[in-house]
Amino acid sequence: MSEQLLEVSGLKKYFPITGGVFDRKKGEVKAVDDVSFYVKKGETLGIVGESGCGKSTTGRLLMRLIEASEGKIVFEDKDITSMSKSELRKIRRDIQMVFQDPYASLNPRHSVEKILEEPLIVHGIGTKEERKKKVREMLKVVGLSSYHAKRYPHQFSGGQRQRIGIAKALMTKPKLIIADEPVSALDVSIQAQVLNLMKDIQKEFQLTYIFIAHDLGVVRHISDRVGVMYLGRLIELADSEELYENPKHPYTQALLSAVPIPDPDIKRETTLIQGELPSPANPPSGCAFHTRCSQCMDICKTTRPEERNLNGHYVACHLFKE
Repeated sequence: MSEQLLEVSGLKKYFPITGGVFDRKKGEVKAVDDVSFYVKKGETLGIVGESGCGKSTTGRLLMRLIEASEGKIVFEDKDITSMSKSELRKIRRDIQMVFQDPYASLNPRHSVEKILEEPLIVHGIGTKEERKKKVREMLKVVGLSSYHAKRYPHQFSGGQRQRIGIAKALMTKPKLIIADEPVSALDVSIQAQVLNLMKDIQKEFQLTYIFIAHDLGVVRHISDRVGVMYLGRLIELADSEELYENPKHPYTQALLSAVPIPDPDIKRETTLIQGELPSPANPPSGCAFHTRCSQCMDICKTTRPEERNLNGHYVACHLFKE
């Protein structure tokens, strides 16, 4: 488990803002701004943050569904960022994605069988009979029946559709699955079922996950390590239990203080985050969080904090020295 499957360094994605008669560039949105992390084989890395922090953009950059402005993505010692389209197609067998909205990611005109067969056809895997057999096998793996293969996406519930989305991601036997808010569109009771299914599948197929979500409770349930993003930057990264029991960054502390506890007798202080979330088109100087931080110092306003390693607990905050 010590082997690294994926390493990301200095990843940036800036979207241009254009306007005027000649559609000239007026500025840029810094959706992902210098993000670095690694993922070990067989582990689940959770990435959390509020809407607009850049976590979903990071997931799409890793798949190269959108191109990075800067940075390097290395998967199994191969640099994905410099690959040609034909090389990338081979790599995509090993990296698959589960999307937030299962209905939007499944073609409504195709039967489930055709949807699940498609990745095998694209990558030239198996004969027609072998592909149909694999479809039936995968449906059973995700808790559906073989007779569901002839049905269409609109004939399923949200939870069932997400199971089909997971089955589709598994068809090519990937090594890494990037799950982008895979349970946020589902009822709470169904969320637990899908999360437990993902954990079972991870053991069975020896998968590695990058699990993107805004719900800290969900991320704790499934992740080995958790990274917290704010305004395009990774501000804290640690083992799951360590992060939840001992959050270092003021932003992480505020997020965790807002997570509900299912025991009315436990009283806890809630840390309120002041002010509005700044625009990623015009992020604050220095530490991106300084405009809303109750512990802001003068250095926070001018100097961007370097990531510090506190015994495997990484935090980008001027409150901490190595």
